[in-house]
Amino acid sequence: MKTIQTDVLVCGGGCAGIAAALASARNGAKTLLIERAGFSGGIITAVGLPYFDGLIDKFTGRFVVKGIAQELLVALGAAKEGASHIDDCRKELISKYWSTVYIPNTEEFKLLSDALILKHSDNLSALYHSLAVDVDVKDGRILAVVIANKDGLTRVEAKQVIDCTGDADLAHWAGSPTEKMDPLMPMTMHFRIGNVTPHKEAAAAAKKALIDARERGELPEFYGPGLMYAFAKDEVYVHATRIPGDATSAADFTRAEMQGRKDAWTMFREWKAKVPGFEDSYFITSGPFLGVRETRRIVGEKVLSIDDLQKTNRYDDAIATGCWFLDIHPPKTSLDKPFEGSGFQPKPYDISYRMMLPQKLSNLLVAGRCHSASKEAAASSRVTVTAMALGEAAGCAAALATRAKTEVGLLSGVKVREQLATQNAGPFTDV
Repeated sequence: MKTIQTDVLVCGGGCAGIAAALASARNGAKTLLIERAGFSGGIITAVGLPYFDGLIDKFTGRFVVKGIAQELLVALGAAKEGASHIDDCRKELISKYWSTVYIPNTEEFKLLSDALILKHSDNLSALYHSLAVDVDVKDGRILAVVIANKDGLTRVEAKQVIDCTGDADLAHWAGSPTEKMDPLMPMTMHFRIGNVTPHKEAAAAAKKALIDARERGELPEFYGPGLMYAFAKDEVYVHATRIPGDATSAADFTRAEMQGRKDAWTMFREWKAKVPGFEDSYFITSGPFLGVRETRRIVGEKVLSIDDLQKTNRYDDAIATGCWFLDIHPPKTSLDKPFEGSGFQPKPYDISYRMMLPQKLSNLLVAGRCHSASKEAAASSRVTVTAMALGEAAGCAAALATRAKTEVGLLSGVKVREQLATQNAGPFTDV
């Protein structure tokens, strides 16, 4: 079997993974990023969700995440240089109700990610179309991760490993405690419809058409629906399918992908036939991947709890700030109120370094939606920009550990926080 050696291995190139890889490389570590798709970006590019959720404190409008997330937002033209408040973002890209910002083009995110990887090629390399499939563990340490791609199976030996798979795959396979709730939040197939003429009756008619389709047995579950003109004045971005299932099961994930595409087409078909403004519309694209909200999470050295959100508990080793509402989706149809538990909007809260540290493993960090959190707390901390902040912290920590010839599990989170502060990153919890 072919072997690759590196200082830091980042598995998964989504929101957490691209930030982790960049932060690791910028801090001097030889870094390898692997990603199953042919591009980075995760839910933004592989699913099509353009929103930078978790960036802005709803109470004050200020950024609670800066660093790489802010850098990306500026580079994509959604905010001005040095942006620190919602008013520093382009007005047409702001959702005041949700206190979030969206980017004008998800394809551009792919290009930007590629450009940044190439810019740091002295320390950073990437393998797209590559998937982690196994781990070699001895005495509480990951010796190697086995990856699969067109080269076959390759053994990657890394001093530090960052699990940004979204499903805590590496931590789970390596024997660290994880949890998976029942029921899981449902998955969503995002899609876009072109050549739509905005009409005042469209929203009500779209909802009625889906209710009728469900009553006929042609649409299992859905929510909303929300019709958003996010990319162009005549293009509708749809965030409304709801597919229960478990993305850690290959068979169930396959079934869910098929169901998501079918449901998206059913919605389009019904709207084209029955909704004013959709008469000459056409289906642009879906996916290419189903959006997954929840699977496994690690049970780490510290668990982010609902108490942390309600009391805004402070931690000396905080490495990121969360601020999103409790965004819990039920695995069933809901109309006027698409979320459960969404009434609680926390003030900005600390996320501890220990919430990325899995038990029983000394050289692994877990960043992104599979970090250590309760089901309720994770409904807030799972979103795009919070994932970027966790990834940046993980990459920084992995590089620091490599430089100090120690392990991320033995590293002081306070030291990580101090280093992040020098990079205009880390927690921005307090005003």
